[in-house]
Amino acid sequence: MAANSHDHGRLPAAFLRPGSSSFLDFLTEHAPERLPGNRGLPPIEGPLEAVHGTTIVAAGFADGVVLAGDRRATMGNVIATKDMQKVFPADEFSAVGIAGTAGIAVELVKLFQLELEHFEKVEGEVLSLEGKANRLAAMIRGNLGMAMQGLAVVPLFAGYDLDQGRGRIFSYDVAGGRTEETGFASVGSGSVFARGSLKKLHRADLTEDQIVTVVVQALYDAADDDSATGGPDLVRRIYPIVMVITEDGIRRVTEEEISEVARAVHEGRLQLPNGPQAPIV
Repeated sequence: MAANSHDHGRLPAAFLRPGSSSFLDFLTEHAPERLPGNRGLPPIEGPLEAVHGTTIVAAGFADGVVLAGDRRATMGNVIATKDMQKVFPADEFSAVGIAGTAGIAVELVKLFQLELEHFEKVEGEVLSLEGKANRLAAMIRGNLGMAMQGLAVVPLFAGYDLDQGRGRIFSYDVAGGRTEETGFASVGSGSVFARGSLKKLHRADLTEDQIVTVVVQALYDAADDDSATGGPDLVRRIYPIVMVITEDGIRRVTEEEISEVARAVHEGRLQLPNGPQAPIV
């Protein structure tokens, strides 16, 4: 998008023409090289080592939905960072958690946040939750070329649907295929273990405090069996990031609150190392 050479200081003509309310469409037309999926990789030999984010979980409860993630990022068999943020607010009523190639994932989240803000400014209203989920699917699909080269991004999207009056969860595959999940979901390297934990502990009638404890338990179980997932680090005071989304909007659980939950879970594991046991019926 070259600057207007005749009127210095004015915006280029592309910014002044009426068009789509989608910032992604605008960028695709006028600056496609700025999209993460359109950047080619130089020739390389051997496996590509990149920082990867791991386990994300989501679960519905009586008043909405929670989205949570551990803090570990890995690069091969090495722990790249112990305190990565993998769960982000998308807007006032939704959040996105990222698993996969960290650099591309974070860039995609920032573009998604901008996409939703741009739509709201142009249209004067908030995009529906269904629309947000579809926009994210299109972004993931645009990264398919990079995914085929080993740089995949697999997010988990959750939000409160103002029209339906309930929390909803959406999962994706690397090609942008979208699935609405019922009750709970997980993605990332520890997702199998986290999902097994959620199957035993989740109930739709749980309170906010109870559901926060449940997702921390699920991340603890994932860390117990998956080396790429980091459990609560009580020594370094590194705890999972948990977002609670209700009809009042999105709220990140404070470090003081989550530290109390993490310590309570840890104390419980000293008595029951495998975690709480579901009743046999």
